[in-house]
Amino acid sequence: MIPRPSAVTHRAGAFELHPSLPVVAEPGLEGVASWLRGLLPAGGISLRHAPDLPAEGYLLDVTERGIDIRGGSAAGVFYGVQTLRQLLPASALRRARIGDSPLLVPAVRIEDAPRFGWRGVLLDVARHFMPVAGVLRFIDLAAFHKLNVLHLHLTDDQGWRIEVPGRPRLTTVGAWRPATMLGSRIHDRYDTRPHGGFYTADDLLEIVAYAAERHVTVVPEIDMPGHMQAAIAAYPELGNGFAGGVRTSWGISPHVLNVSDTALDFCRAVLDHVCEIFPGELIGIGGDECPAGEWDSPAARERIAAEGLAGPHELQAWFTARMAEHLKNHGRRVLGWDEILAGGAPAGATIAAWRGAEPAVLAARAGHDVVSCPDTSVYLDYRQSTGPGEPTPVGTLLTLADVYAFDPVPAGLSDAEAARILGGQANVWTEHLESARRVDYQTYPRLCAFAETVWGPPRRDFAGFTTRLGPHLERLDALGVNYRPPSGPRPWDARPDAPGHPRDLADRLAELHEMTADLRRP
Repeated sequence: MIPRPSAVTHRAGAFELHPSLPVVAEPGLEGVASWLRGLLPAGGISLRHAPDLPAEGYLLDVTERGIDIRGGSAAGVFYGVQTLRQLLPASALRRARIGDSPLLVPAVRIEDAPRFGWRGVLLDVARHFMPVAGVLRFIDLAAFHKLNVLHLHLTDDQGWRIEVPGRPRLTTVGAWRPATMLGSRIHDRYDTRPHGGFYTADDLLEIVAYAAERHVTVVPEIDMPGHMQAAIAAYPELGNGFAGGVRTSWGISPHVLNVSDTALDFCRAVLDHVCEIFPGELIGIGGDECPAGEWDSPAARERIAAEGLAGPHELQAWFTARMAEHLKNHGRRVLGWDEILAGGAPAGATIAAWRGAEPAVLAARAGHDVVSCPDTSVYLDYRQSTGPGEPTPVGTLLTLADVYAFDPVPAGLSDAEAARILGGQANVWTEHLESARRVDYQTYPRLCAFAETVWGPPRRDFAGFTTRLGPHLERLDALGVNYRPPSGPRPWDARPDAPGHPRDLADRLAELHEMTADLRRP
């Protein structure tokens, strides 16, 4: 089973699931029962509350007489059901029953609970749009591995993916680009096909509701004040004189929001709409990779003088504070990338620490909650081997073993500081992932390894994991996942038309140390 349960006791015998037997659920567990009945045409299962268990913990008890699943909450019962699914033959995961063999569940007692409350995965739908059906499937697969947060990256320089009332050009203009870069930006190659798409409010409400049924919280991200070229292409008055289109190349755009009242009111209106759709407490506002070059302008200088700031380098912290104040009025809090630590992140902000382990340490010591997601450990768009067949190999090498070795809690923290680490998150950026098949290839089975790092204890056994992965790949086959085989990429997985740019780990670590120098300044 993946992730590996905390305690397993095997017994003799088995229980046969039979459609004539009921699924009995205590009040409050009707949703889990309904979901279960839609997956398994069989019963003999009891779903119950167990207040003595951790909120996401469960007890799964299978005897020859039946199946009892108890959880500290509905989420715990749900995870018990996911474990039950893994006890069945892989064929039971297919959408239709194959054959007429009885469904036998081995007799077993499993007690389990997660180590971390934040077990997340980011899906970037801005660089390459993923239709609603693909997002729902992505949620199903994440929930199957007991992940509980989907960080949905909805906007970027290359595309704006959320419809906003009163701002039609965000989707008629900002959601579309005329071409897409093929491979790493160093090669300067492009296709000639327009690309785009966006989600209506109903689309996003469907995604949120679907995820909630699977005990997954959707955290939206509207990246600001950088990574805003698509919005500025739609509404040039938001920018600093830029009059071009949606960005077609990768990398960091120099075109950022201006700091006028118009731009701030735009951001507030977008966040108002986002808060109407997404019920979670945290709202992502990005804050990463925002060049300040365009803020060396008369209008920006006027704002700097009016607010008593020392220069353009202080504008982003000022902007972030204004957005945090606005979200606080909605009862929400900011989730931002670790760049927002520079100049002081707003009180109550949660930090997504991506530039190595050091920002996680600094954020925790500053009293912020932290989601650990260092690119050198959990960026799943990064290459999986040094072989020539890897499609668009970018970033540092992140093998299955590398991801499995990740621990969300960096070394050197006190117990109180370590308690600030909410958990970990794997990030699936899609510059080079143009389809759901490519997302599958880059994500699995590395996300299986990641799921175990955020569910189970710090000490883990990679050899044991690889042994369990073999049967688990049969489950992924049954679920229709285009995972990367352990033997390496297939010939048709390669992307010779989209060449990559591999990076050396030592060079990347040195680069990250330089990038985070501003966080270490007094």
